[in-house]
Amino acid sequence: MKTISSVSLSLILSVFLAAGHAFAADSDAPEKSVRTVQDYAKQAGVGTETGYGIFQQHCMVCHGNPNVPKAPAVATLRGMSPEKIYTALTTGPMQIQGKDLSDLAKRRVSESVSGRLLGTSTSGDAKNMPNQCKSHPPVTNPASGPAWNGWSPGVRNTRFQSAKAAGLTAKQVPKLKLKWAFGYPDGISALVQPSVSSGRVYVGTDGGYIYSLNGKTGCVYWSYKTKANLRGALTVAPIKGHPGVKYAVYFGDLHANAYAVDADTGAEIWVTKVEKEDYTARQTAALTYHDGVIYVPMSSWEEFSAKTLDYPCCRSRGTVSALDANTGKLLWKTYDIPEAPKPVRKNSKGVQLYAPSGAAIWNTPTLDLKRGAVYFGTGDATTYPAADTSDSVMAVDMKTGAIRWHYQVTKNDSFLVGCGQNRTDNCPKVQGPDWDIPCPPVLTTLPGGKDVIIVGTKPGDVLALDPDKKGKVIWRVNVAEKGERGIQWGGAIHDGYGYFGLTGGGMVKVRLSDGRKMWYAPFTSNGQDVNNGAPTSAIPGVAFVGGSDGKFNAVSMKTGKVIWSYDTTQTVPTVNKVKAHGGSINTVGAAIADGMVFLGSGYNVVAGKPGNVLLAFSPN
Repeated sequence: MKTISSVSLSLILSVFLAAGHAFAADSDAPEKSVRTVQDYAKQAGVGTETGYGIFQQHCMVCHGNPNVPKAPAVATLRGMSPEKIYTALTTGPMQIQGKDLSDLAKRRVSESVSGRLLGTSTSGDAKNMPNQCKSHPPVTNPASGPAWNGWSPGVRNTRFQSAKAAGLTAKQVPKLKLKWAFGYPDGISALVQPSVSSGRVYVGTDGGYIYSLNGKTGCVYWSYKTKANLRGALTVAPIKGHPGVKYAVYFGDLHANAYAVDADTGAEIWVTKVEKEDYTARQTAALTYHDGVIYVPMSSWEEFSAKTLDYPCCRSRGTVSALDANTGKLLWKTYDIPEAPKPVRKNSKGVQLYAPSGAAIWNTPTLDLKRGAVYFGTGDATTYPAADTSDSVMAVDMKTGAIRWHYQVTKNDSFLVGCGQNRTDNCPKVQGPDWDIPCPPVLTTLPGGKDVIIVGTKPGDVLALDPDKKGKVIWRVNVAEKGERGIQWGGAIHDGYGYFGLTGGGMVKVRLSDGRKMWYAPFTSNGQDVNNGAPTSAIPGVAFVGGSDGKFNAVSMKTGKVIWSYDTTQTVPTVNKVKAHGGSINTVGAAIADGMVFLGSGYNVVAGKPGNVLLAFSPN
């Protein structure tokens, strides 16, 4: 999912690569100099995932090339630590190949390929933190108390919290104050939305750790080191067949691994490699749990710089997989492009090209328990012509994964980053607009009793689809206020209305019976360009959304008036004594439960303001 334009990403990569060896004089081991490096990265504004594109441009002439058998395969490199890759590029066997890269570029390549930030292997361990919880009560059933468990409080993905579970009223919202903050050691982005369950907050970091914290105080119970860093959200649910363990934390990482760890202790239960063949696969959205099964979406980093002629474009396809939550065993896997990629031609450098491909899945699956269906949105195609399941809403059978139907929202969207300018013959014949569906389709029941699927799109179209008529369009309207800058990561749905933050800034309220726009609330009055495409979260009377400027706003559902706002970019004291501040708010929203509001702040994946903090608010 690209959150800036392809032109902007290409410019960032070119400036980044041409930056010279501004930091090359630092000869310390990466783990010793990481804080200085990350500070430099923040100053440079260079996102942590730009390394994917640099790797495709400069490294895949050998790695992944069958004509260079001595070069380690990409899958092998992904199993290495970032320190090992960085050393190879600076003083090891790859220093000649890396001589034209700036030091920061080498670091970003090392981090992107390995899936972990330099220096975070030990710095994130909770054992090193001063805020240890003094008591350790056992985890209770997540369904027995207030919770925001996973991407949304329920499997329909409405992102609405009931008054009882929220423990927070609209009248109390203006009284919200920061109660505590937790710093992510050596972090750059807060990419994992906090989950609340059994009085605990479960959250992951871009440093490759997950934490269990006390919701009221922020003290830490445990940490678990993952194989790669994380995005999305964690889910706590029952697990069977493991003596002494009642509940597990389920999640995935950027190396396409799915996990279950003990919710009480953080002990590993199982790890499953969901995608073994596609080395570009990664899980960037939260999984969904129901009745002993987890549904795992999969995206990819393939299109970052697949226009590079040394790259064998393109073979990655989006998937949703069902795993047994007790064992991690794969139950079924569905490719959203049913046809497997096949060799189609060779480019001007003789590199084999493939098709069809693309349609990465950037969103959390929505479950329709009444109809036994799983709904999800797909991304753009990466080859031409675009598969007819790209940029689509799809429905598959919960038990078998069989495709029931799909509705294509945008046709002919074949897209690779950078192919709008300086095209190569890897580029699609016709470059599309890059209009993936990044937010989950939302299943909701209108006041009259009719079930509909609500879909938001990047150019600002909102659609209502009929789940009983194979996704037939009921209505389709555009709600964008500034060109084609619409909906990115999703809205909140309640009582027949949708509340959507816009990438062009502000929020809209939409009546879901007919698509009528009820109000538009701009958050700035000085023409400032702010992206409010972060996920919206809601309680009765109030919708919450963050922005690229770091502002976290609470909006009256009735009037659209901002009733409370907090600047998350400020440096704040943290319970674990880690220096921390917020930044842009992009891929994550607030989790609201038991009288508290929790939000991670910081986004510098490709661009944006870095930040490394989890904030906890309370009116008391």
